[in-house]
Amino acid sequence: MRFLLPILLAASFASAEPRTVHFQSEDHQTELVAYLFEPATPGAHPAIVLLHGRAGAYSSLANGVYTAATLSKRHKAWGQFWAERNYAALLVDSFGPRGYPAGFPKGSYQDRPAAVSEQTIRPLDAYAALLFLQRRPGVLKDRIGVQGWSNGGMTVLAAMSDQSPGLPAAGPKFRAALAEYPGCGMDAIKGEYRNYAPVLMLLAGSDQEVNPKTCDAFAAKAIAHGNHLVVHIFPGAEHNYDDPSQSKQSNAADHAATEDTYRRAEAFFAETLRP
Repeated sequence: MRFLLPILLAASFASAEPRTVHFQSEDHQTELVAYLFEPATPGAHPAIVLLHGRAGAYSSLANGVYTAATLSKRHKAWGQFWAERNYAALLVDSFGPRGYPAGFPKGSYQDRPAAVSEQTIRPLDAYAALLFLQRRPGVLKDRIGVQGWSNGGMTVLAAMSDQSPGLPAAGPKFRAALAEYPGCGMDAIKGEYRNYAPVLMLLAGSDQEVNPKTCDAFAAKAIAHGNHLVVHIFPGAEHNYDDPSQSKQSNAADHAATEDTYRRAEAFFAETLRP
């Protein structure tokens, strides 16, 4: 039951808050806030940048208080999961510093401002987070991955393109990426997409917000062009299936998908990020 710990015990870790840090986005105008989950063991560790979805980094019950204490249960669970396995995990808030800390409601995609675009802006935040980690003691600068959910998963796909905004011209880039239930109809991944490092894409078979078939077709095309991309669809799982809330985890398909996602994510990053 080790993979259930982040789900069942998230509430018990309320006092183990991550470190709040700040750094500038690669847009060179936005001061980002982020939350660093750190391993308890000494030494240099791999790291993972975490990118939230459309609802933002915080709990829906934050009530106007947006801090490490009010992060959503899912983000806390994943951050703790990685820290317990000796990865540094950095959750980046892309929305709050740009005036949208509560995120955006379901079905609002066409109405969201360009200032939070997952195609042109959020990749700049991802690469700023990469640089922040590379400069931090205790992090293996060439062993950093990225994980995103929904809109954050879309950001992952855009950022892993060899045409991504903010892509460093030299030095280590992201070594691997995990995208959970992204939308795959965006312009940034149309045409001949090429990801420069391995990507694992996990999709919800009964997703109510994005069409998993679109992502499956995108993946098939990308793989046919020689890309290192693996896709898996969880039958019956819904959008946000790994949310630790009872409403999600009481659904057998969501629960099974969550358990399998933790297993696949740990194995994937162990293979791609561990020295």
